[in-house]
Amino acid sequence: MNNFAVKKLYSEKYTLLPSVDSFLKISIGLILFTMISTAFVYAETMSVDVDGTSFDLEYTATGMTVSGIEADTDFISLILTVDVTESTGTLDVTLDRSFFDSTFEGLDDDFIILADGDEPNFSETATTPQSRTLSFELPAGTEEIEIIGSVFANSATVVPDTSEDDAAAKAAAASDDAAAAAAAKAAAADDAAAAAAKAASDDAAAAAAAKAASDDAAAAAAAKAAADDDAADNTSATQCGPGTVLKNGACVLDERCGPGTVFKNGACVLDSTPPSSGGKGMGKESIMGFVIAFLGAGIVAVVFGIIAKSQKK
Repeated sequence: MNNFAVKKLYSEKYTLLPSVDSFLKISIGLILFTMISTAFVYAETMSVDVDGTSFDLEYTATGMTVSGIEADTDFISLILTVDVTESTGTLDVTLDRSFFDSTFEGLDDDFIILADGDEPNFSETATTPQSRTLSFELPAGTEEIEIIGSVFANSATVVPDTSEDDAAAKAAAASDDAAAAAAAKAAAADDAAAAAAKAASDDAAAAAAAKAASDDAAAAAAAKAAADDDAADNTSATQCGPGTVLKNGACVLDERCGPGTVFKNGACVLDSTPPSSGGKGMGKESIMGFVIAFLGAGIVAVVFGIIAKSQKK
């Protein structure tokens, strides 16, 4: 076999094998398919029985599974049994209005959602005339979801309208409030009357006490006046005229005389008796004054004489 034949054989062999570019394209395609198929979640359907009628409930679950659903016609609610396998599970539920809805006076009303008795994070993501779609975020470990509405099976079961009862209850409450207000007003009036009566009684008592005090003061003043009158009468009865004194209950002549007078012949007259020792005393005092003056003059003369002699020398 020559070289040309060998080269041709190897060339045909490599042509039958896939190239590197082909392997790369196939790998990228498989990766994209896996990613798309993983990200794309298909909606599922589960049947629920409401008073013997079966309805289909469409839902989409991510990170969790829905194992059952039942209707509670007493509380107008749907109860879903779930198992959240990831840290946070997402559940989207589409409710057909002809099957289950929440309305009030002909307008859409919010559904009440409970997850194991607590309120989870949820929102209404789509609303059409035919259906309403709710989206929930549920934590790991959640086992039951309850969706509470107001109507089942196209108004087959409707929440009772309690507007009339509410109006009657409000009217009764208003009547009770009015009666309570009237009773309170009457009680306030009674309290005011009692307070006025007590104030009047207190005023009367104060007036009586003031009158009694005034009477006591008047009686005391009268007694004092009477005592003063009695004292004046007694003083008048025992008082004597000028020149007389009260002695033994009778007014007699006052025999006492002032200084320099003596009582004589029933009257006070000047004492004419001359003093016995007064002149002698005055004479002695005069002599002593002259002697002292003479001695002083002599001493002064002697002093002047001594001074004059010393000046001459």
